[in-house]
Amino acid sequence: MGKWFGLSVLFAIAASQAAATEACRDDTVFLRGDWGSARISVDVADTPELRSRGLMFVDYMPTMAGMLFVYEREQTVSFWMKNTLIPLDMIFADDAGVVQRVHENAVPGDLTGIAGGQGIQFVLEINGGLAERLGIDVGTEMRHPAIPETSASWACAS
Repeated sequence: MGKWFGLSVLFAIAASQAAATEACRDDTVFLRGDWGSARISVDVADTPELRSRGLMFVDYMPTMAGMLFVYEREQTVSFWMKNTLIPLDMIFADDAGVVQRVHENAVPGDLTGIAGGQGIQFVLEINGGLAERLGIDVGTEMRHPAIPETSASWACAS
């Protein structure tokens, strides 16, 4: 029994190390906080063209999917819902990937500006209501390769 127990412990350690490495993929954002953790599959919008289109005209998005908007530096950002067909939660984070503001259930088609605040470098859009269901709030940490290791609150493993 001791031999098999030792092998299972080694397997568990290797699996947890693999999960940490897997977190650093362009198509995945990991989130963690007092509420727990979550994995979101994302498309990345890291050019002016991709950011301006965002999730416009998308009529369905899987539950644990979204879009990560990446800016070159921290700045003041504002979003709107023009040509957006589904309700969205917008999660605004600083250069360290720490959430500074959450706007829940943005209304499809609404042209009212949604301010993210100052010092924002990353915005994660997910299905409306998901942030509340998961418990995502100010202070939640994001992990993604676009967040520089030098400033990341929760850096990708090298």
